[in-house]
Amino acid sequence: MSEQQINDELRQRLKNWPTLFHKYAQANTKKAVLQMITTFLPYIGLWALMYWSTFYSWWLTFGLAAINAFFLVRIFIIQHDCGHRSFFNNQLANKIIGWFCSFFSTIPYSYWAGVHNFHHGHSGQLEVEVRDIGDLMVMTVEEYRKASFWQRVGYRIYRWPIVTFVIAPVIYLGLYNRIPLVNLSGWKKIHTQLHLNNLALLACYLLLGWALGWQRFLFIQLSIVFLFGIIAMWFFYVQHQHEDAYKEWKSKWEYVLSAVKGSTYYKLPRLVQWLTGNIGYHHIHHLNSKIPNYHLERCAKDNAFLDKYITTVTFWESLKLMHNKLWCEETKRMITFLEFYHREYVRNLQMQRA
Repeated sequence: MSEQQINDELRQRLKNWPTLFHKYAQANTKKAVLQMITTFLPYIGLWALMYWSTFYSWWLTFGLAAINAFFLVRIFIIQHDCGHRSFFNNQLANKIIGWFCSFFSTIPYSYWAGVHNFHHGHSGQLEVEVRDIGDLMVMTVEEYRKASFWQRVGYRIYRWPIVTFVIAPVIYLGLYNRIPLVNLSGWKKIHTQLHLNNLALLACYLLLGWALGWQRFLFIQLSIVFLFGIIAMWFFYVQHQHEDAYKEWKSKWEYVLSAVKGSTYYKLPRLVQWLTGNIGYHHIHHLNSKIPNYHLERCAKDNAFLDKYITTVTFWESLKLMHNKLWCEETKRMITFLEFYHREYVRNLQMQRA
């Protein structure tokens, strides 16, 4: 079956996707409260244990931070769902819990939710002005071919794993979520909320630093947030930078194809899936962002026909995705720098012979 036939079949099977997924997009207060209990209590308990460990071994403290970072991911997933207005039926509860979570994640609630919801409506669109809003920056083969020497150097540095997955999360959390770099129409109120969130977070840190001791508090909190940022960035990467991703110019872009083919199913061990709030079912999440994380798995299992069209990636398989650097419009896939330069070599030979 050709790619066109597969796409046509997928369009047909999902022509009524709003109705098909409606029953899963219903918040359940009992499940939401239970998730909060099983998330915040372990996080706070581990934080207290980390504080105690600082009196014996800073290495032990950092080791515990690696565990607690995953519980912070789970806290962020709650914040994420609140931003989609899907965690609770009550929208005031979503706002309150979303803001509360932001003091743990350090990610401003309203601003990030606005950026992320924009990403859902434009994911996979190649226009430069929207391409990297809520996603990682990616260049097309043609753009890289026309780029200057220094533009290429800058992009290659950005795409080094140490930069993409370690340095970039620090800049993202420390800078990009502190100042209103995304300025969309009607966002004045959201920018104000961003500044208020920053001030409230600063006040919270000052209070805790004074009460617990600056050295201990900052080492514990920044260790957790640093490792959380690495995990979060890795997931963002795997979910949309796989080889057979979907990227199109707006005139040809289709929501359903972007959701199903542009997002992976990150198949993870059961415990990791639980700690990351089922976000590995990213194709389901992009089809309908109103489905709360605690219903994603059931939705995926009930609609297993989607398995035919999605990209399923295990953890070990996902490591290979680090090599994906450029989007090739000709082959509709992500390629490596090595592939690019090999193609350029062949292309130049053909031009010389012609």
